[in-house]
Amino acid sequence: MQSILAVTVPFFALVLAGYVAGWRHVLPESAIPGLNAFVLYFALPCMLFRFGLNTPIAEALNPTVLAVYLLCALLMVFFTIAVSLDEVVGLKDASFGALVTAFPNTGFMGVPLLAALFGPTIVGPMIATILIDMFVTSSLCIALAQSGAGAGAGGSAGGAREAALRSLRGALSNPMPWAIALGGACSVLGWRPSGPVDAVIRMLADAASPVALFTIGAVLWRAGQHAHHRTEPKRFVPQALMKLLLHPLLVFLVALAAGQLGAPLNATQITAVVLTAALPSAANVAILAERFGADNGRIARIIMTSTVLAFVSFTGLAWVFGARQ
Repeated sequence: MQSILAVTVPFFALVLAGYVAGWRHVLPESAIPGLNAFVLYFALPCMLFRFGLNTPIAEALNPTVLAVYLLCALLMVFFTIAVSLDEVVGLKDASFGALVTAFPNTGFMGVPLLAALFGPTIVGPMIATILIDMFVTSSLCIALAQSGAGAGAGGSAGGAREAALRSLRGALSNPMPWAIALGGACSVLGWRPSGPVDAVIRMLADAASPVALFTIGAVLWRAGQHAHHRTEPKRFVPQALMKLLLHPLLVFLVALAAGQLGAPLNATQITAVVLTAALPSAANVAILAERFGADNGRIARIIMTSTVLAFVSFTGLAWVFGARQ
């Protein structure tokens, strides 16, 4: 456990540092989008390119992993919406609540954290989860949110389709899947960057983890500042617990059932998808909720609560799954 804490403590400490930097105004709020852009468009793509370069395509696009994770994501989305809807939380807010309950912070936190705990071989199955979350989970939740927006807010079947298409276009414009694909293509062709090109990629990739974690904290602080009103704990704590406990449990049970039915799943793949599901909610969903006019205060509190509690829950689960000592 001590060796696991030696990895998880610095990761979560950097998130806390970013939050404190925003809270104490050491980091101006106007600088946070710039940090986010650096991570999203420069550092993370280089890190994922390097992982794609060293990951067999069959691992990154394993159909069994894709099917297991997709089924669990869909179950989480519809279950969360069903238990969230009431006289206060409408379909739009329930849909974004479902998105943060089913969408882990894989890119900014999960890939570097799990690679540090289990080694680079665990990244292959995680790439499959990133693709599901970016192209299916987010598009579905945004479409559901728009379908419940109400006629005056553009809610309709046509509005939902347009929202889903916008989400897909956004996913296609995200450099992360393209970086993975480019790395995989270079691997297949046997081409590896060298000289100054390799040096630049390596330097940006090495910056990805610390800057991304710091940015998560800053984004969480910013989301809290833009909350429209206070949210009762009963409307965000259950979703945070579902993210950290129900989601990984569901993935674990479905993966075991798939294995019993003869699906080719090995221990590394099961560990990867379960611990990916155990990650806290993706921080940038709060910005997305704000853009679509949802209750971003509630979404920010789900993300914040899941991030704080994940230090205990994720560390314990990593120990159970035998992170390398």
